Amino acid sequence: MPSGPSLRQLHAHHAIHQGGLTGAITKTQEMEDLLRAKEFEVARQAADHLVEYWETRVISHADSEEDGFYREMLQQDPTLEEAVVKLTRDHDLLRIIVADIKEMLVEESLTYEVMQQFHALLVVNAIHSRDEERMLLEEPSK
Repeated sequence: MPSGPSLRQLHAHHAIHQGGLTGAITKTQEMEDLLRAKEFEVARQAADHLVEYWETRVISHADSEEDGFYREMLQQDPTLEEAVVKLTRDHDLLRIIVADIKEMLVEESLTYEVMQQFHALLVVNAIHSRDEERMLLEEPSK
């Protein structure tokens, strides 16, 4: 499946990444504010919404990259295979952390450890986006 043109343009792709990360940061902060206010039930609902955000916004973007964009980049330049493997592993880490959070929320509710995992998502996603843009979209230095 071919990717949309926005995935192939650094500025547009960066905007997609920034929008996803900014939304995740905002939603994480809102959940933390609810916890500080001792609004535990509402904070738990916010955690569920945050998981859904990661799945529908960030991981769905990762899926579309793997299904189209990465394949196209490899067809254009097979030397990018190692980069694509690393970037796909980052996506896998995001999926694993989200699955772990979902399980922890069911078994333990919204704990400090769950909050650590939400923060891990932010860090992995930020590093991944920076590396992806650098490895696949920036013009090589002369």
